[in-house]
Amino acid sequence: MELQQFITSALEEDVRDGDHTSLSTIPSSKPGKARLLVKDDGILSGMDVAKAVFRLVDPGLVFSTESKDGDNIRKGQVIFEVEGNVQSILKAERLVLNCMQRMSGIATVTRKFADAVQGTKAKIMDTRKTTPLMRQLEKAAVKAGGGHNHRFGLYDMILIKDNHVDSAGGIKQALKKAKQYLIDKNLSLSIEIETRNLEEIKEALETGIPDRIMFDNFSPEMARMGVELVHGSTETEASGGITLENVRNYALSGVDCISVGALTHSVKSLDLSLKIVK
Repeated sequence: MELQQFITSALEEDVRDGDHTSLSTIPSSKPGKARLLVKDDGILSGMDVAKAVFRLVDPGLVFSTESKDGDNIRKGQVIFEVEGNVQSILKAERLVLNCMQRMSGIATVTRKFADAVQGTKAKIMDTRKTTPLMRQLEKAAVKAGGGHNHRFGLYDMILIKDNHVDSAGGIKQALKKAKQYLIDKNLSLSIEIETRNLEEIKEALETGIPDRIMFDNFSPEMARMGVELVHGSTETEASGGITLENVRNYALSGVDCISVGALTHSVKSLDLSLKIVK
């Protein structure tokens, strides 16, 4: 239902009272076929979105493919064909491309990070640094690239960050308040806390509350020291300043998770093109 709502809103933004270019230049009954062409090497993502867009625009369109999300794709490759009313194909074209290009770009970058930590126990995770109303799509793209999803939103996990800690009066106070809140509201949510130094890790551990401790903007060496302090009593996560160049060093520190905002907030879209077959 969320995907359908997204597609409906996106089409309303783009089409409004009609695709007047296609309506004025192409006969309403003209049949045709289009192919999605790859213009960059990368990882494919967004196939379910493309199918859903075409289906919603015109249930009579026939979609055919042998590709799936997570596939390695190469320049010059044809990913899918869609056949039917040409006006319908062109009405759907831009939304399909916008979604698939961004999703495939995210999947491609995620795969590079996942490959970089192979052989370690660290999982590459996304963040909430996503495009408004596209979070469902962008997090699906992270999974297609071999990454893992962090919390989806504010509602499905308690993540106590520096602003919460400072406003609550400290690490211990914030954790105890969060724990009591879950008891009072009869909620079952994981609790994670962000720490800025080794002393804050010790304070968090003394409460016995967090399900995961985040090391925020630690160096790889500090992260290793943090892992030693935690000593397996809870999950650990490195976050902040993670790049392709240093991610393996963080993974080798022994952390369980590495969250990377760059997977979604500054990714380059993969170049794809939808072309009518003459």
